Amino acid sequence: FNEAEAWTPKEEQPTKSTTVSAHTRKKRSSNLDGVLPENISVEVVEHGIPEGERVCDACGTVMERIGKETVRTLVLRPATATIREDVYYTYACPECKTDAAETPVRKTGRVPSVIPGSFASPEAIAHIMVQKFVMASPLYRQEQELNRSGIQLSRQTMSNWILRASDDWLMPVYEEMHRRLVREDVLHADETTLQVLKEPGKSAQSKSYMWLYRTGAHTSYPMVLYEYRPDRKAGDAERFLKGFSGWLHADGYPGYHSLPEHIRVVGCWVHLRRKFDEAVKSLPQKDQPGSAALQGQAYCSKLFFIEQEMRDLPPKERYEQRLQRSKPVMDTLLAWASTNRAAPKSALGKALYYLEEQWPYLIRALEDGRLELSNNLAERSIKPFVIGRKNFLFANTPRGAQSSAVIFSMIETAKANGLDPYRYLVYILTKAPVLAAAHEPDWAVGLLPENVSKACLALQN
Repeated sequence: FNEAEAWTPKEEQPTKSTTVSAHTRKKRSSNLDGVLPENISVEVVEHGIPEGERVCDACGTVMERIGKETVRTLVLRPATATIREDVYYTYACPECKTDAAETPVRKTGRVPSVIPGSFASPEAIAHIMVQKFVMASPLYRQEQELNRSGIQLSRQTMSNWILRASDDWLMPVYEEMHRRLVREDVLHADETTLQVLKEPGKSAQSKSYMWLYRTGAHTSYPMVLYEYRPDRKAGDAERFLKGFSGWLHADGYPGYHSLPEHIRVVGCWVHLRRKFDEAVKSLPQKDQPGSAALQGQAYCSKLFFIEQEMRDLPPKERYEQRLQRSKPVMDTLLAWASTNRAAPKSALGKALYYLEEQWPYLIRALEDGRLELSNNLAERSIKPFVIGRKNFLFANTPRGAQSSAVIFSMIETAKANGLDPYRYLVYILTKAPVLAAAHEPDWAVGLLPENVSKACLALQN
């Protein structure tokens, strides 16, 4: 990771285009125009020679400015803190004050606070959330960074802000997302471990789980929802998916296979190919060519090659093409596997067993063009949590774990919809108290990604 030592400056080259399979992509530029958004503010600092030093040595006349040279640099400063004072004025009628027995008084309506009685602002809470759940910076590190800047904000205060804002304002939006998620026809699911120190009835070292559910690739507004559960029981998935009827992409965990019949589990061909990859790697290099493990791997690779060629087709055409091109490969793979035998505990034996056991779920990818051969969407969506877990390691309480699930859901759903997580969180935490105070029915609907202001969009070049 010694990038600074390995880097050597080169002459700037004009931006070129590189053709990558079916699309053209611009190379990253090394100048400011290529790395910054167009609407970034510019701070101009002028440098000149004092008039007394501009006297011409030849004739004594003061020299005039005839040109300039501009040197552009990128300036990054640590996050700054400011105090916002909201001043609410009170008004009285001057005529009634002198002539009437009572003086009418009118006060400016106050904007509801994100946390009543607290000095927290939507911007401060959103910043702390993004630092922890996007940048994977635990609260104790944020506390240290703020303290070095002279801001004595404790991690306990930050934790209280996160929990309160999540419970009061993010949870209703999360629940509305959940209601819409189960109306979809195609979903993806995955789960990973989490350690919760103060889980009732469990030791601090025991495993808890963070489950993930998300929409498929062919949806207008993606949703990515996390849910904390103290265990990995199939009933957890069934309860969360209540009301859902359709296809669920999942890995080989048996718990998904016990879901009700109206939930059709779709197996993951990436997991199968991974089994054959492991079988190939378990062989000495000289024995790999022509081996059964390599043949099984080749069948899986052929399917993904076909899938790559069909990726831009609409679902109906993908469905038809899969029946014509992919199904014969799958049938041939199954027939080939039935003629091969290997020790059950060997890498090849495990791959063949996985193929046989998961076959009813693997072939369901042929049932609809909106389905995928893999569960990579869910695995990519759960990765931010796994990265964050390496830094904050554990949750203290179940409430904290569920709040983390809600915040991760807001952030990953924002990213999936092209929104900037910080701007989206600020938008929710600013608008939600106002809408709730006005007794707006279903106010959470207006805060879903498809309904928010364009100011929440992520800036992209």
